[in-house]
Order: sequence, then C-alpha cells, then structure tokens
Amino acid sequence: MIKKLLINLILILIGVPILLVIFLKFVNPPIWGWKIARTLSPPEGYPAHTTHTWVPLSQINPNMPLAVIASEDQNFTYHFGVDFNALFSVLSEKGAPSRGASTITQQTAKNVFLFPSHTYVRKAYELYLALLLELIWGKERIMEVYLNVIEFGPGLYGVEAASEHYYGHSAKHLTRTQAARLAVVLPNPYRIKPVPLTEYVRQRSQWILTQMNNLGTITF
Repeated sequence: MIKKLLINLILILIGVPILLVIFLKFVNPPIWGWKIARTLSPPEGYPAHTTHTWVPLSQINPNMPLAVIASEDQNFTYHFGVDFNALFSVLSEKGAPSRGASTITQQTAKNVFLFPSHTYVRKAYELYLALLLELIWGKERIMEVYLNVIEFGPGLYGVEAASEHYYGHSAKHLTRTQAARLAVVLPNPYRIKPVPLTEYVRQRSQWILTQMNNLGTITF
C-alpha cells in the first residue's frame, strides 16, 4: 500500500509539471508561484495593489533581453537550462544553495512554478522544471515569460510595468542604458532602483553595457 502511494506520488510530481509546462507554452500565466508567495506573506514595503501588464517578446525592445543575459546569464543561449560549472561551484560550498548558480531558465521555473525556499529539495525540483522548460518551451518563450513575471520593484511585475513606472514609456522603447539599469535591480528589487540614479546603479549598469557590447546581437 505504502509502495503504491509512493509510486503515485512520484508520478504526480513528475507528470503534473509536464502538463503545466505544455499548457503554459501556449497560455500566459495569469498568476505564478512567486506572486502568490508575495501575496500570502508580503514583505515590508509590498503594496496593496500590484502592477503588471503582459506583452509579447516582440513588443519588448531587444535591448532588454540582451541586458538580462549580460547581467544574469551570459551562457543563456548555449546551455540547456543549467550552468553546470556554476552549479558544481555552489554545491561545493557549505550551507544552502545560493542564487548565484541560477540560470534565467531556472529563475523562470522558480518564479512561475515554485515558492521561495533555500533547500536542496526545492533546488532539485527547480532543475527538473528548468530542463522541461528548455525541452518544451525553448529559449524565446522562456525569455518572454521571464521578462513578464520577474519583479522589478515591490509589486512591480514584468518589464512593461517597470518601463512605464520608471521611464514613462512602453518596454518597446527602452534604450540600452535604460534596459541595463533595469537589469541592475533584479538581484534585489526591494533595495535597488534604476531611478533616481545612484553611484552603484551607474557603475553596475556601465558594466552591463560593456557586456552587452561584447555579446553583440542575441538570437533565439
């Protein structure tokens, strides 16, 4: 009886994500794990009303995906969801896994399907989901979802909402500098803001702009 329950549980844990990933390849998620977690347990500074507008990748200036690749995951177009060199480096450290080894694909898996948790069990499930995203969604859909669900400030979800909030125009019109400065906030959107410009954001965005120039044009 217990063996059968365990088998069924494993099948659910493996099979349900496959169905969800296939469904969300064609349907934009109306809600996602990270936003649910924020709503249920709001951090200090989280607003009563959040801001979010979904836009297709074609309506996001190419500067933005290039900026997040330059800042977050320069091997994004080459790996299959996991940067094993970075992962093994983190696994060799003591304590819980850090964000440093996460690819954009892993971050997308975490934001859409999972809840905040720094455990190896959650990290392992994140890796499984990342592989599914690469296999079923592909790079273009991963980037589209990532840029639409990532938090750019307290309750500020997606690059369209961030562009309108900080710069007063659509993500379609983001300049290279604006995109780089938005990318700077991603590791800590509750402490870092692209405007007003601080010395840290200026220096970090300049580094990102240099990496963008080195990467050149990105195609998915």
